[in-house]
Amino acid sequence: MDIVSNQQQKRIHPHKFILWVAIASIVMMFAGLTSAFIVKSNLPGWKNIELPKWFGYSTAVIVLSSLTMQMALRSFHQREMRQYRRLIAVTFLLGVAFVVLQSLGFRSLWYQNIRFSGSAGGGQFLYVIFGLHALHVVGGIIALLVLFFKAFFGKVKLYSAIPVEVAATYWHFVDLLWIYLVVFFMLIG
Repeated sequence: MDIVSNQQQKRIHPHKFILWVAIASIVMMFAGLTSAFIVKSNLPGWKNIELPKWFGYSTAVIVLSSLTMQMALRSFHQREMRQYRRLIAVTFLLGVAFVVLQSLGFRSLWYQNIRFSGSAGGGQFLYVIFGLHALHVVGGIIALLVLFFKAFFGKVKLYSAIPVEVAATYWHFVDLLWIYLVVFFMLIG
């Protein structure tokens, strides 16, 4: 009986497994896109792009949101539900702020005449890569919204930690992915 329970404890939860498969797929997609960027950047007529300040601000916001998400997870594990609710709400708002700052960054690129089509250089890549990342963040925001409603309107006593852990892992992933992308474009773009 103990052997079976030890084996069950070592198994990864199906939701966590699916998340890790999805993360691996997303990593491969962004690795392919950034690799294509490197190859294309060696072509004649390529123009590098300086990132607008808005992307720096959004970096600070998403890093802060990762911190609040981790604090929310810890609060949930400690069953400090009042603190958990506050931190999930703050993380959600920071996620929305990140997307707003991203849109301001895209607007700034547009006014610099860096367009999706017709601009020589990394404009197309920047819009596609940052846009795909923003879509993944929106997916995380939706997950945070679900956690928010469960925290405020659900029966928390019966609430498993798995959804919070999955959302936290995903949120930290999109944070790390964003840091990679910003550093990539600052150094290579």
